[in-house]
Order: sequence, then structure tokens, then C-alpha cells
Amino acid sequence: MKITAIGVNSAFATGQFEEVIPTSQALQLILKIANSEEFRNAPEEVIVAEVKKLARRFYQPKWHSNFLIEFDMPSKRTGESPYRLLLDAGGDIRHALKGIGLTSSDIDGIYISHPHNDHIGGMEYLSLTTLFNPFYTKSKREWLGAQFIADKLFLEPEWLSVPPRHVKPDLFIHRKVLEPLKRAIGPGLDTLQGVPDVNIETYFDIHLIGKQDSGETRKQTFADGEGFWAVTPIFAMHVISSSEEMASYGISLQHSDGYNVLMPTDTQHMMPTQLTSHYRKANRIYMDCETTPFRSGVHPHILDLVNNLDPEIQKKCLLYHYDLEPQVPEGVFCGMLKMGDVHSYPE
Repeated sequence: MKITAIGVNSAFATGQFEEVIPTSQALQLILKIANSEEFRNAPEEVIVAEVKKLARRFYQPKWHSNFLIEFDMPSKRTGESPYRLLLDAGGDIRHALKGIGLTSSDIDGIYISHPHNDHIGGMEYLSLTTLFNPFYTKSKREWLGAQFIADKLFLEPEWLSVPPRHVKPDLFIHRKVLEPLKRAIGPGLDTLQGVPDVNIETYFDIHLIGKQDSGETRKQTFADGEGFWAVTPIFAMHVISSSEEMASYGISLQHSDGYNVLMPTDTQHMMPTQLTSHYRKANRIYMDCETTPFRSGVHPHILDLVNNLDPEIQKKCLLYHYDLEPQVPEGVFCGMLKMGDVHSYPE
């Protein structure tokens, strides 16, 4: 299994603009200055003015925290490895995916931990672009025939008007997250002209995991080479607002050889009491943390993690979800994530 940190920053982090001269233009300017009497002995302000004419403004982004998990098993799209699973969709997953050379066409499934915008903002993009992509899976073109997707759904008998499972991405989700997710993204998905019944099932093959109404706890298993990973939602309190709780269901990934990766997503405390055993069991923990001077109370703060977290737990933690990269004593944590960081498991 390979985990890529597509984004590592907090919900409202913004990147920076930089003035940059493309390499080819910079070389032309150097040659112009070297070979032209006009510029060879020109005052500094003249040279600076010429440089500014060539400068272009580039954005150095800070994408919201979300991850790409790749399993060495057949893809739903192509039948070939890897199977690509997103852990949350950021505020807008389009650009974060482009940063690692991927699009929605390369994603097999997504897990949503909770319905805050910085975790579900990319859902409309994933929904619509995979639905309207006639080649999203190998068998979708055959299912569509020569029809446009909206026409096919409109003309099908009512009981056939939901695309079959094999032509749309997987959505793994806890049942308590599904209903608020539907409310949050419903208006954006209700955009298929003429189709009478459009809902989240139109776009995704839904897999409810975690505690079921029956009392059963359902895991999702992903093959990975000669082993497999069992994925289980893990409850943690994130926010209590308007006298109501907002849980975040992170995931525990348990390998068949016993190795455990814990990705709690957004948590209120540095180590919630109900998750103590999970933190101690884990071999690697992806830990969200705040670095702002004013604490929001809905994420663990870097000072708490440095000063109060058990050293044995600290050594397992890869930190993310910051505005400013945390300044911490050397050797305390496993590391501080940057966008594009990749880790493979089991180690």
C-alpha cells in the first residue's frame, strides 16, 4: 500500500504568489544584455525594468488535507493495478490531483470521513466528471452503447435508471455520514437535464462500512499484493456546535501481517480517550494539528502534541493540517508531511 499526501494544509490555508521568469525567456534576456550595447552599460533600474516585463505570476498552492491510498490490486476502471482510493476530497480535489498528474478518471473510489467542505468540496467534480466520462470503466462504453448518459438514464425504465455498479466509482462511508453528505452535495448533483430521479446513487456505488443498523461492524477489505488491508471507520469527536455533535470517522488500516496505520482525520483532542487503544496499537499515525496562535478547539494544537503527548505515540506521528509548518524539537515526531510525500506500507 502506498499513501500520498495530496494536501497537508488546514481548511482555510492559502498559497502564495511568486513573480517568476520562465527559463527560456531568462536566457534570452541574459543574451540580450550581454550582446547589446543598449543594455551592456545600462543603469540597474533599466535592467530591472526589463526583468519585470518578463515576470509571470505563479501560484504556490496549499491544498487542504487529503490523501491518495493505492492498493496493489485490480483497478475498478481498468482491471489493472493499482486501485486508487481517495481519503476525503479536499475543498477542490481537481487541482490537488493535477499536482500529482492525475484526474478523476484515475480514481476508483473515495472514503468520506465527515461532511465539512474541506473534506467534501471535490465531490461534485468527482461525481459529474466520472458520470459524463463514457470511458470511465472498461465496460462503461459497452453499457452506454451510442447513447449520451443523460439520454440513456431518461429513456431507461424507472427501475433501470441508476447506472450499474461497474460503471461508477466506489463511495465508502459510515451510515451516519451519508445522509448529511447527501444534503450537502445534493443541489450540485441535481444537474442532469431531463432525468427525473437523480441522487447520490446515480453517481457512486455506495458501500456502508462501520457499525450497521443490525449491530454488525462491517469492514472493507482491499487486496494488496500477497496480503490485504482491512479498513474500519474509527469514530472521533470533531466539533460540538449548536448543541449537536459532528463526528469525524477516520480509518484504521490493518494489514494481514498485523501492521496498522491509523488515519483519524479531524479530531478534537490530541488523543481522544475513546481512541487511546487505537493510538497505542498503531505502527503509524497521520495526526492532524493546528499551528495558529489562537486555538480553535476542534483540532489538537502543536503545543499539546509536543508537550503532552506520550513520547511513544509521538514517534509514530506524521503531522499535517497546518497553516504554518510546525517548529518542533528535532527527533520528537516521525515527520512533518509536505504535499507530495509518499510512504509505502508495511515498512
